[in-house]
Amino acid sequence: MSTRIVVVGGGTAGARLAQRLPVTLLGEEPYTPYNRLLLADVLAGRYGPEVIALPEPREPSRLGVRAVRIDRAARAVECADGSLVPYDRLVLATGSAPVLPPLRGLRGAELPSGVHPFRTLDDCLALRGLVRPGVRAVVIGGGLLGVSAARALAALGADVTLTQQGERLMERQLDEHSSALLRTHMEELGVEVHTECRVSGLRQRDGAVTAAVLADGFVLDAQVVVLACGVRPRVALAREAGLDVRTGVVVDDELRTSDPYIHAIGDCAEHDGRVYGLAGPALDQADVLAEVLAPVVAGDGADPLGVTSATGADGTDGAATAPGGPRYTGTRALTRLTLGGAADGLDLAAFGETTPAPGDDVVQLTDATRRAYRKVVVRGDRLVGGVLLGDLAAVGTLARAWEGDEALPDAPLLHLLTHDGGS
Repeated sequence: MSTRIVVVGGGTAGARLAQRLPVTLLGEEPYTPYNRLLLADVLAGRYGPEVIALPEPREPSRLGVRAVRIDRAARAVECADGSLVPYDRLVLATGSAPVLPPLRGLRGAELPSGVHPFRTLDDCLALRGLVRPGVRAVVIGGGLLGVSAARALAALGADVTLTQQGERLMERQLDEHSSALLRTHMEELGVEVHTECRVSGLRQRDGAVTAAVLADGFVLDAQVVVLACGVRPRVALAREAGLDVRTGVVVDDELRTSDPYIHAIGDCAEHDGRVYGLAGPALDQADVLAEVLAPVVAGDGADPLGVTSATGADGTDGAATAPGGPRYTGTRALTRLTLGGAADGLDLAAFGETTPAPGDDVVQLTDATRRAYRKVVVRGDRLVGGVLLGDLAAVGTLARAWEGDEALPDAPLLHLLTHDGGS
């Protein structure tokens, strides 16, 4: 009898695993799995929704199906429609959910008309239906997601105000200089940027938003408000099933949870104390798990989890980790973003530690004519971080040097910022 592998979640990680292995994919959204990184392009009208679809899974998916409970004893997933989906191995790829800030005027998860997070294709299509030239839009959150949303809304002709509670835009990825260049770019596109300000509440009339109110009392008129205040792992399903959950669902190097028959990958997974929340690690985890589970799917008698018929103290079957085999050891994640189209776009990339520690060497080049900025941080003989904005010609070589964590060649550090990355 073939091994039944069920994947809950049709995002980046779940879709990748479903491309690699024959699985039953339960997708909460009614759409074919799609690339969330391109939602801003759909919002801006550069792509249609069909363009961002991911490659088809090997087996037909069950879409528009929400998993509501895991019965670990029976090894089955209960869905909102009452159906039960049995599994031999279960993979949680439930992703993350947008953070709804504690604003006056928000009542739980019920949002006034015109207020939307920016996380799903439904969010994107809803915003497309609201925005037209001259509409006043406020984006709350100046991270990667908020910057992307503000840029897309401006491309539709909206009057956009971008608010950021921190000191600068994309402060997790960019240093002070590159963030200032990004702010200039956004302002030249017509986006009004406010940093070091906090939105404390929303005003509404007849159930529709009319304004965002700052903590200092300043009022921003708004017909559309986008909540881009970050995301948190979706772990309710795992927690209610009694799995070990901290910030995310805790997994080992085989992406296995505290239940040996359940794995977790992507934004919901916490490996070695870290939740990545990025596409690159999600793809890496899916690829490793595909290798872990491949022998079981092939039915060759090998079980990479070493699962036996012994019963553990929690009533589940016991397990021991077999030596060797595929392991996930972490991902060194690079952030890369393209804002806008070919004519007025801006490319940026950031990786590692962009703020130097005492004793680090820093090399940076600024080309005001080409609006290019490049900076690397070197510690000893290792590249520990960098940021590039406007000109990404050297990003491939720099990223490989950083990801490989190898000693840099004995050459002037300035060579790292040439177009070939010093190679």
